[in-house]
This record gives sequence, C-alpha cells and structure tokens, in this order.
Amino acid sequence: MITTHFLNKVARFADSRVAKIVLNETYEITKFTLKRVENNELILNYMVPFGSVETITLIELKEADDRTLSSNEVYVPVTTDTIMIQTIEVKEG
Repeated sequence: MITTHFLNKVARFADSRVAKIVLNETYEITKFTLKRVENNELILNYMVPFGSVETITLIELKEADDRTLSSNEVYVPVTTDTIMIQTIEVKEG
C-alpha cells in the first residue's frame, strides 16, 4: 500500500510541473484563479474569457517548455466568462 504522505508528494510534484493550460491548441492560460494540492489532489481553477474561444474541445496541461502533461477532449461552449475547475487525483491503482 502506498502511503497518503507519498501520494501527496506526487500530487505536489504534478503541481510543480503544470505551468499553463492550452485550449484547442491555440489559447494559452498561465494565470490560475486557484492552484493547490489538497488530499492527494491537484486542483486547478482558471478563467476562460468570453470571446477567447467559441467552444473548448481540447484541454492540455503543459510544462513551461511546452511539453504536454495531460490532454483531454471535451465539449464546453463558452457563452460568457467561464470558470473552469480541473482536478487530478493521485491514487494507488
């Protein structure tokens, strides 16, 4: 069994690597409303301003050097300023 302490350290490592969000391979977000680790979970909150993209179809978490850490296909229409909440849970499995 992996200890909670170690799972939290892995979540903190992931936190240290995520530098930006890239939407639809074109729109970059580098300022987070919230970015923290809690209970082995990396929590990311960020704002997508109205007009930046019409619909979010791809969300990528990237390192500062542009390497992709995570990529998720989604469908999120952006009809107003939109607050996104994304979590990464670190667990044994």
